[in-house]
Amino acid sequence: MRVVSAVTAGLGLVGLLAGPGAAADLTGAGAPKAQRQSVGWGPCSAGQKELNEAGAECAKVAVPLDYADPRGRTIDIAVSRIRAKSPGERRGILLSNPGGPGGTGLAHTLALRPALKDVADRYDLIGFDPRFLGESTPVTCGKAPQPAPPAPSTTPRRDFEDQVRSARDTARRCQEHGDNAELLPHASTRNVARDMDAIRAALGEPRLSYYGISYGADLGAVYTQLFPRRSDRIVLDSSTDPAATQYELFQRSGAPAEAALDGLDGLGGHVRSDVLKLLAQAERHPIPVKDVRLNAPLLRLLFKQLVQHEENDPQLVSVVDDLKKAAAGEEFEPGPALSGLLDLLSSPELADSMAGGAIFMCGDGGWPAGGWPKNPETYWKNMQRSRATQPVFGPYVNGMIAPCAFWGTEPREPGTKIRNDVPVLLLQAKYDNNVPYDGALALHKKLKGSRLVTADIRSHGVYGRGDSGLTPVPCADNTVNTYLRDGKLPTADVTCAKPDAKPNLKTEKTR
Repeated sequence: MRVVSAVTAGLGLVGLLAGPGAAADLTGAGAPKAQRQSVGWGPCSAGQKELNEAGAECAKVAVPLDYADPRGRTIDIAVSRIRAKSPGERRGILLSNPGGPGGTGLAHTLALRPALKDVADRYDLIGFDPRFLGESTPVTCGKAPQPAPPAPSTTPRRDFEDQVRSARDTARRCQEHGDNAELLPHASTRNVARDMDAIRAALGEPRLSYYGISYGADLGAVYTQLFPRRSDRIVLDSSTDPAATQYELFQRSGAPAEAALDGLDGLGGHVRSDVLKLLAQAERHPIPVKDVRLNAPLLRLLFKQLVQHEENDPQLVSVVDDLKKAAAGEEFEPGPALSGLLDLLSSPELADSMAGGAIFMCGDGGWPAGGWPKNPETYWKNMQRSRATQPVFGPYVNGMIAPCAFWGTEPREPGTKIRNDVPVLLLQAKYDNNVPYDGALALHKKLKGSRLVTADIRSHGVYGRGDSGLTPVPCADNTVNTYLRDGKLPTADVTCAKPDAKPNLKTEKTR
């Protein structure tokens, strides 16, 4: 029986969101001035087949490990470039980040190009793997021991204690592996933003434009605070409340996810009641499907993945139907939706991305990725308290998603405060149950120079949805492209009407 840790799976799916103690710097002077360096462009690595086929170039940019010690040890940031096709209309560079935290971004510009249309020809499209991820100087955690097969019976408390043990072991393996003890104190969103500015300087550009989604949107907001004078055309898609910690942001996603689940009963059947029955059984006897035994924490994780996009509703119904057969002991072949999720849970990419999510969630001192309670019992109490109003998703979003309670290093800086008027275009789905709409309103209020584009959909991510197999929002796509092409923000906030929906066959990652 194959064993899947809910902590590892949760972190993997999340990865697939000045000096110490200083407040956010509003002039860009809080970090040492980034230096122009010789960038040795060449073919991308063999693993970046699509980038090479697209004619991209790749290079490494050296940055300080510790920006408070700019003459000390350096690390490498892997960077890709697809040159602008219209030199006479070239605007500059457009960086991007796909989210996480923990997501690699070297090839992310390839995913953006179809949505950008002619705008892509006006920028050098710059992808990069954030520090310690992908082809940048890496941080990897020691190999996890093979967990024991799950018992045929369990309890919610036993499942929680298993998660605590897994989190403690993850923290130990990450801290003790290689030279991670030296590297991990410098894993933070603020340092990734500083690395972005180092890329800008290395390429000889006075300013940079940027598109980021989910955690990548929050990363872009951090950049605008540290380097407002170097921020050009900035697009932030699906952002969060800068007054909240990452743990609080997860907690806030429970209520809208419950509301989305309620809406599925309109498809026929009784989805909520079926889900509750499955969870009640799994909290006593994990449900065997193929060679995996699914306990309640894993079921909640899978349901949370599927409920993000309304196009996934038929998939969620299909998964529930399959799980009902498994719970009843029937012989059956799982459908494509459940099979895909099971494959995702066992994929090497999921395990690899676990470290990336952890190092930033535990390395940030607050918003956007940090702020996790240290006492395990805090999580347990919040999980139990949430059951009254959020019986499906409350125990998941209030749980120990990250191993930060046991992390061996403390954040070196506080979270970033948002407080300037840099022009920014914000995008948000009104019924996003991953990063709720209220968070975007809060960031919009703090970024006094921003405009907000609201899409009347349940989704996580608004721009370029059609290129991911989801229903496009042309109003939002056109607004983004107009801004990146002409530099003109809308004169007022924009609300995009609900587009015609179509089924989706993809499974999306979380923040």
